[in-house]
Amino acid sequence: MSWQSWLHRLWASFSYVGLVLATLFFSASLSPSLLPRHFAVQGVLSGVALAVGYGLGVGAVLLWSFLEFPPLGAKTQRIARRVTTVGAALVAMLSLWRATVWQDSIRELMEMPALEDTYAPYVALIAVVVGAGVIGFVRIVWKSCRLVDGQLKRFLPRRISYVLSAVVVGLILLTVANRIIARQALHVADAVFLKIDAVVDEGIEPPADSRASGSDGSLIAWDSIGRQGKDFIVAGPSEEQLSRFWGREVVRPLRVYVGLRSAETAEKRAKLALEELKRVGGFERSVLVVATPTGTGWLDPGAVDTLEFLHAGDTAIVSMQYSYLPSWITILVEPDASRDAARTLFDEIYGHWKTLAADSRPRLYLHGLSLGSLGSEVCADLFTLFDDPIQGGVWSGPPFPSTKWSAVTKDRNSGSPAWLPTFRDGRMVRFTGQKNSLEQTGDRWGKMRFVYIQYASDPMVFFAPELFFQEPDWLVGKRGPDVSAYLAWYPIVTFLQIGFDLPMATSVPLGYGHNYAPASYIDAWIEVTEPDEWSAGDSARLKRLLAD
Repeated sequence: MSWQSWLHRLWASFSYVGLVLATLFFSASLSPSLLPRHFAVQGVLSGVALAVGYGLGVGAVLLWSFLEFPPLGAKTQRIARRVTTVGAALVAMLSLWRATVWQDSIRELMEMPALEDTYAPYVALIAVVVGAGVIGFVRIVWKSCRLVDGQLKRFLPRRISYVLSAVVVGLILLTVANRIIARQALHVADAVFLKIDAVVDEGIEPPADSRASGSDGSLIAWDSIGRQGKDFIVAGPSEEQLSRFWGREVVRPLRVYVGLRSAETAEKRAKLALEELKRVGGFERSVLVVATPTGTGWLDPGAVDTLEFLHAGDTAIVSMQYSYLPSWITILVEPDASRDAARTLFDEIYGHWKTLAADSRPRLYLHGLSLGSLGSEVCADLFTLFDDPIQGGVWSGPPFPSTKWSAVTKDRNSGSPAWLPTFRDGRMVRFTGQKNSLEQTGDRWGKMRFVYIQYASDPMVFFAPELFFQEPDWLVGKRGPDVSAYLAWYPIVTFLQIGFDLPMATSVPLGYGHNYAPASYIDAWIEVTEPDEWSAGDSARLKRLLAD
């Protein structure tokens, strides 16, 4: 058989309806989502969308045949094919032509340089290769099902053999995917990030100050803390920097961090954190924060440094590592890890804090970013609120599985957008974004103050399984300042787009996506903690300092 004949047979084997839907899905995938995409990422996304569209088309044809609907007449089919082919081709060409404009509409909002004109051709090429690869793999699976079906038909009815063959092949694929591919991938990721966690950046030495975690006088061994914890301990504003900002003498901020290797269990690590916090005098400070880190154990300097500036170092921050994997991996393999760790640490700190005299103990707050927010918010439960209330918390980038965030957003005041909701009279919970909006519900705060910081372009916040079949509330009405005007919801496609945005959530400039700017934390901490001797001029000065 000549290669021309082989190509002709290969092309003839494709479903026409499948190809049309594949073209439409490919075209829709080129439209903007929440984040700008590199041509390679866009190409893979479009290839997956293309394959999904083709699969739906093939499924529709099979369903039509299975239900035994009469086929269209030959003349009707010819006319329909010609019209449909021209229409689909025009849609694809228009989408490729507009792809750069659509991507630049996001990049402009995020103050990023415009794309080059070669973007669309690269995307199309990668999409065809990826789409063909996915379709080819599915065809192999389909042929395997038919092979098994051929054997089962010898002693089983036709319809039963169809179902059973699909089940057998499906179980084999799931077994291979879960026990071989996924397990090996997780093993590799675990090994890689474990090594990264043990790496120490050049220039980071154990602290000389005996009040610091990991020092010679500490209860926590320096080598057990982990890379992100060590960065947290030795970084941050010094007494000299704080003194220059305030123009007077200040105290050194206290930071306590317990690593994943500092003790065998979460309960032991939490007790160790409490003892270390008592050793360094954390309960003698004015402000005490129980902070839950991200999956890698990272605490955002923009969040913790700002708090220490606001209170002239009269603060103590305690945290405990529960993983060394990135948040998006941790949330897949250990979805409850952050919640369990946050609850365990908070219970220890809170249990001791309650025993102290109310007029002399520090004000107690919660904090968490991303997966840390997911974990931290479980600490503010009804028993805490009614037993001995804490003073509040600041949570940023709450990921979509966050239960309390979801409940507040769902029950938001009528007329407020999902990307910046208002909740009741704003006395307990408020939301803010790039622009400070914490005063839009007035200046009447209650005794407990919680602030959620979320950017409208953050996929970690606004991804949801419902995107598969339902337009999200954050696209209804006025949209966020960093969301493209060209973003539109398409069933299935938008789900894929935002899903592909998740691993890229921090690949954008500071102040967009999942990269939260110090200025946002300054506004939030001021409202929640009410620092003494603070003015609007001080806020502007601190924002300039941290921006530089």
